[in-house]
Amino acid sequence: MPAQDPQSLRDLGKRLDEAQAKHAVRKTAPPQTSMGIAFRFATELVAALVVGGAFGWGVDWLLGYFGIHTRPVFLIVFFLLGAAAGIRGVMRAAQEINAGMAGQGPSVADDDEEG
Repeated sequence: MPAQDPQSLRDLGKRLDEAQAKHAVRKTAPPQTSMGIAFRFATELVAALVVGGAFGWGVDWLLGYFGIHTRPVFLIVFFLLGAAAGIRGVMRAAQEINAGMAGQGPSVADDDEEG
């Protein structure tokens, strides 16, 4: 049996790798843990509160610099707006998580209800 050319073997190996990559099954992302979900919710809420409060404080400071004393009116207003934005962000994140989990089959609570 004649020896094969090393270059042709490399080419064959590359073609096999490409064919396997085309037909490889893509894995789905693992489900999120409860701690990961809670951390995401907390981050959404805290970030919105911090940004809203900082923006309100900045507006109060800027107006105070020009001689218009409004403290702490804008701090309170923008903190409340940040709270509303944070709650909306948490609700949006919950909808995304629920939509992601909907395709993973029935939950434990659904199995108990069938009984």
